[in-house]
Amino acid sequence: MDRKHFLSRSLQAAAGMALAPSILRAASSTAAPGGEGLRFEQAPLPYPFEALEPHIDTLTMQVHYGKHHAAYVKNANEALAAEAVPATSAEQLFGTIGAVSTKLRNNAGGAWNHDLFWSSMAPGKGGTPLGKVGDALNGAFGSFDKFKEVFTGAAMSRFGSGWAWLVVHEGNLTIGSTPNQDNPLMEVSELKGRPLLGLDVWEHAYYLKYQNKRNEYVAAWWNLVNWDAVAGRLG
Repeated sequence: MDRKHFLSRSLQAAAGMALAPSILRAASSTAAPGGEGLRFEQAPLPYPFEALEPHIDTLTMQVHYGKHHAAYVKNANEALAAEAVPATSAEQLFGTIGAVSTKLRNNAGGAWNHDLFWSSMAPGKGGTPLGKVGDALNGAFGSFDKFKEVFTGAAMSRFGSGWAWLVVHEGNLTIGSTPNQDNPLMEVSELKGRPLLGLDVWEHAYYLKYQNKRNEYVAAWWNLVNWDAVAGRLG
């Protein structure tokens, strides 16, 4: 059986399992009651699984959100409890992430990154941003088309699994990428800044529909970018 058919069967089997109600709880990260410290909670998906069709297919969304993201949240909380990490926010944890286990680093990053990813997309969005986001991109990159070119380049040049990001760092907009589930808030990351937009380029984000054609996935994703959410993060 080739890889495409293996993944297709695996994803279909996973999607056929009922999503637990706990998967749908809100908020990216919270301080647990009673001063117990940080816990991650999976934010509800802000649209139905099928809402991003045809650009991202329903089955990929079901498995990506209901299995991959949910597992990051569960594993991050297990590691937080096991390691007695004193952080009270995700940002505080990421600021000292080099001192914790690989399990916690990977899964905390995965939990946080995906909440930002889901909210960065919406049906019927995309297009050229106007207002302060459009002005900021034009000022930093010369034009929106140039910004898209540079961002797409970051997504395509990330070898293996990882993310492409638009961040604001020391007042300037910057584009880059991180490996695995790292993000620009982590003190170990070469790319530093406050994330405004993130694109997941792990194979599980696109392989069922696009197979190895990451370029087609990235091109389709531009039709979904929620520039209102980016504007809110830009402030």
